[in-house]
Amino acid sequence: MNRHDLPCLPDYQGNSIANLMSSLLTALGGEAPDCPPLRQLPPARLESYTNLLLLVLDGLGYRFLAERGSSCLGSHLVGPITSVFPPTTAAAITTFLTGEAPQRHALTGWHMYFRELGAVLAILPGRPRYGGVGLSRAGIEVTALLQTRSVFERIAVPSYQVAPESIARSDFNTALLGPARLCAFRSLSGLFERLTEILRTGRERSYTYAYWPELDAIGHAAGMGSASARDHFEALDAAFAAFLHGVRGTNSLIIVTADHGQIDTTAADRVTLDDHPALADCLLLPLCGEPRAAYCYVRCGRRERFERYVREHLSEVAELWPSEALIERGLFGLGTPSPRLAPRIGDYTLLMKGDYVIRDWLPGERRYTQIGVHGGLSEAELYVPLVLAAV
Repeated sequence: MNRHDLPCLPDYQGNSIANLMSSLLTALGGEAPDCPPLRQLPPARLESYTNLLLLVLDGLGYRFLAERGSSCLGSHLVGPITSVFPPTTAAAITTFLTGEAPQRHALTGWHMYFRELGAVLAILPGRPRYGGVGLSRAGIEVTALLQTRSVFERIAVPSYQVAPESIARSDFNTALLGPARLCAFRSLSGLFERLTEILRTGRERSYTYAYWPELDAIGHAAGMGSASARDHFEALDAAFAAFLHGVRGTNSLIIVTADHGQIDTTAADRVTLDDHPALADCLLLPLCGEPRAAYCYVRCGRRERFERYVREHLSEVAELWPSEALIERGLFGLGTPSPRLAPRIGDYTLLMKGDYVIRDWLPGERRYTQIGVHGGLSEAELYVPLVLAAV
């Protein structure tokens, strides 16, 4: 069993997106979670603003932004903060929408085993991994399944959630909408039009959460080092600059961050269980979590065989950890773990080294390749920017 120190860790003591949410919750009259406030943004600094806007740019890692050179977003960059573990959309967006770290909200990756349903789900689209109808159409009450309250229920001011039309009314978003007013959009210009309207027309103190997914999608398809990612960032940055100009004088603090960064992979970095049938034979369930941090549910009586196979055949590409050890090391957050956490992270976790990923495929599942990936503990994946603009 490899017990090497982990490469880098979320900083829940005062420098993570969970701490950012603690600052916002406290400043907006809500009950602070287990995490202390963000060191760079104490709640007292937020109290004088009429409008607080949190804009999450999916996939915008700190390193990616810092390497862009001159930009509007870069000119307002305060510094790096960490995401949560795993640094991936399902875990981090749930932190933004609940104020809780994964230690408490217990959503731990794109694919998760829900013992309550006896199924592996892709929780954000709300469907079983093998396909079929969404949770609400299947008669599942998603709010009861998540067992957590949204940020919008925890605060004492009017609130808005600004989301792409394609996901705005998903089961997941609806379950965590609470009393917030939902504002959907269809384009980059539509996003900033919605935000301008909210900040320009509001007469009382408010909180707005907004989400833009396109940079992450481009990174997955073409890589963060691609011309497509560069061009999109430039368009995004120009739109952000115009937005700041358009909301001057509204007494607003605009906070921009991300759920995670990405790294680019090549064919040589991709490990598939097709090539490791003996390992697959040890597993009770398909791999869960993320290709960079895969949760393994091992069949009864196969643990020794599983450990030996990883040690002998995968030690160059992966660190093997008992999943309970990651809870003990504080990777998922502070405080008492949710009782739902341990069943959702399997018996072991494969933390991939370097740029490696690991995948398996269900019968009939559409196979695809992603260039940009995330979910691991590299600096590029874990560190996200903290951008502050007062207007």
